[in-house]
Amino acid sequence: MEIYNKKAKFDYFIESEIEAGISLVGTEIKSLRKGSADLKDTYIRIKNNEAFIINMYIAKYEEGNIFNHDERRERKLLLHKKEIKKLEELAKKEGYTLVPLKAYLKKDKVKISVGICKGKKNYDKRESIKEKDIKRLEERG
Repeated sequence: MEIYNKKAKFDYFIESEIEAGISLVGTEIKSLRKGSADLKDTYIRIKNNEAFIINMYIAKYEEGNIFNHDERRERKLLLHKKEIKKLEELAKKEGYTLVPLKAYLKKDKVKISVGICKGKKNYDKRESIKEKDIKRLEERG
C-alpha cells in the first residue's frame, strides 16, 4: 500500500523529506490497507508544538459499524520535539511549506513522508510539463 501526492512534485520544489508516524483511530488503518485514501490538497500545520495533517481523506470502512471515523479529520503526526521545532523553523521561511508526499506501510505501521517544499511559479510548472513531454517522446521512439 503506497498512496502518493502526485500534485506535490508538480506544484513544489522538494528540498528535503522527513518520515513521520500518524495517529489513527478505529477503522482508519483498515481503509488505508485497502488503499482507500487520498493525499490531494493536504498540508501539514504545526500548532502547540504538535504537527497535524490537514484534509487527508481516508474513506469510511464499509464493514465498520457505528464507530466509523470522520473522513477528513485532523490527524496528529508522531514526531520528536526536535523534529517538530526543525520543521517549524523551516516552514516559517518565506515561500516554504510542509506537504505530505506519500503514505506507506513500514513494519505494519503507517508512515507519512513529509516534504519541506518551496512553491513553484507558473513558468516553473510550464517547464516541468515541457520536460515531461520531451521524456515521453523519447521513450516512444
